[in-house]
Amino acid sequence: MATQEKPSLGGIKAPPSGAYKIVNVPEAHKAMLDQYCISGTYVGQSEEESPWVPFGDNAAIRHLAFDVRNNVYANVLWIKSPGVIGTHKHRGMVWAIGLEGTFRYLEYDWVAGPGDFITEFPGHAHTLVTDEPGGMKAFFWMQGANEFYDDQGQFVETLDVWWFMNHYETYCRENNLPINRQLYL
Repeated sequence: MATQEKPSLGGIKAPPSGAYKIVNVPEAHKAMLDQYCISGTYVGQSEEESPWVPFGDNAAIRHLAFDVRNNVYANVLWIKSPGVIGTHKHRGMVWAIGLEGTFRYLEYDWVAGPGDFITEFPGHAHTLVTDEPGGMKAFFWMQGANEFYDDQGQFVETLDVWWFMNHYETYCRENNLPINRQLYL
């Protein structure tokens, strides 16, 4: 009786490659891809590539990506010392990773720190705070509108990909900084 070898848990069927070389992979629609698709972007750590743009008195945003087709935007939020980002409600999904310091939402019972992964779902209002003397930084990948409310629960403003693009471009123009086209997907 022949025995069949079982693949290991999580095993890969494709052969591993040890060659450090670009492999020419066939693509039936290469001309279309070349004409219409961005092959990839890169935004380095330098503020020349993406400056810290003030976001209120105690916070700043470093914009990393704007996707107008999907109303998606990515940035790093920096709250510089203990403080709050006002109550807001997302109309799309949000994913975040803590980078420095800790932060939490008044409405939840957890505290996020460096390396922690957060998801926020459409429809729930929450209030982001940090109690850290040195503040916090977190990477956010957001989809859809972000509605802000005052402390009476009255709607104030909608932030979406267009708002964030305007935030970035206005700051660049006012400070004679070049607009980095690598941020636009």
